[in-house]
Amino acid sequence: MTDLEKRFAALGVHVPEILLPSSGIDYAAWAVVACDQYSSEREYWEGAASRVGNKPSALRLIFPECYLEDRDKESRIRAIQSAMVEYLAKGVLKPLGKGFILVERRTPYEKEPRLGIVLALDLENYVFGAASKSLIRPTEGTIVERLPPRMAIRRGAPLELPHIMVLVDDPARSVIEPLYARRSFLSKLYDFTLMAGAGSVKAWKVEDAPSLERLCLALEALLEKSRQGSPEAPLLFAVGDGNHSLATAKAVWEELKASLKGDPREAELLENHPARFALVELLNIYDPGLPFHPIHRVLFNVDQRAFFSDLEKAGAKIGIKPDAASAFQECESFAQGKDHIFAFVGPGRFGTIRFENPQATMAAGTIQEFLDSWLKFHPEIQIDYIHGSGSLAALGSRSGNLGLYLPPVEKGSFFATVIRNGAMPRKTFSMGEAPEKRFYIEARKIVL
Repeated sequence: MTDLEKRFAALGVHVPEILLPSSGIDYAAWAVVACDQYSSEREYWEGAASRVGNKPSALRLIFPECYLEDRDKESRIRAIQSAMVEYLAKGVLKPLGKGFILVERRTPYEKEPRLGIVLALDLENYVFGAASKSLIRPTEGTIVERLPPRMAIRRGAPLELPHIMVLVDDPARSVIEPLYARRSFLSKLYDFTLMAGAGSVKAWKVEDAPSLERLCLALEALLEKSRQGSPEAPLLFAVGDGNHSLATAKAVWEELKASLKGDPREAELLENHPARFALVELLNIYDPGLPFHPIHRVLFNVDQRAFFSDLEKAGAKIGIKPDAASAFQECESFAQGKDHIFAFVGPGRFGTIRFENPQATMAAGTIQEFLDSWLKFHPEIQIDYIHGSGSLAALGSRSGNLGLYLPPVEKGSFFATVIRNGAMPRKTFSMGEAPEKRFYIEARKIVL
């Protein structure tokens, strides 16, 4: 390990060897959106499969969550792992050598591009419990029940593909933006249009010593700044998207560590095993191309009369609006007030739900506490978490459904909130609409 790699290691960063599709692979067919998107819209994933056809694609290496409840779960997992082995054997993926990847992502929703750096984080510096004080920290509560199917995939997989997006608190724009300003001096890796109108993406390799040195110095300065504000528990990296995927990587790593007990090579393996690290994309929370949106809720098979009656018994005040747009607008207008206000969309009915003087710190906590308690007494009702107002309005308007629209999240106080209060209520925010999510492009080996 070089001195620079040791300095990165002290920051919880690992310089990985990243794999990309080989020359001649159709990147537009290869890249697909994060598996936790469109979780109630199978038609999206069916459309993706139709676009891909028989071409090599990351679609065959992931498990879209809309299929998690299907009976063919085990065979689907075996097919994913088999496809990974096949792609490696046939040279579909090629190694780039050690380094990072600078990414520019453009979407139809933002004027400015979103900038990121693909690197690996050390899972030894990450704890996903709600009271975590680790250098790499979750921003929302982890639902441990969601980990087993993800763990089943990772346990037998030779590869990982990242949709995890991790944030740094960098108002001076000292980490990623200087690299982007020098991108003309870097080797371009890809530049293509993403499927289904999701925008475009291009990338450059970061491997030269001066670029790596500047990046390391900038991260060291951010860590020192965090230590000054929180000496006992500095926070350098906050998991903005893909909390459960990173928690899965951590859980599987802990299993692997336990299996190495007594192995003559235990110390060496614990130090260098590729499963110790997880590939992520690093973003600056102050990036103008990085929007923060709330994550909405949709209830299925719900009796609206009973639901609203119980809301009122819990202290909520219900207001009726003429349409979804006006309900959403009122919700956003009062987002920074002391009350917590939500909008709802049902079949032919729209309005707002207001909790005055709530006990929870954040609006997402107020509604989630009510839902968690209420759903225990209504097992016939299903809940899903939706990215995007359009999807919410469409699903909420269907017979038997009800959509709950949450107010926006203030990202300026984001890191301070995580340091002060720990993980936020689960499914509090989303970084962009569904088409803006990370697409699977890069891969990394996680086996020896």
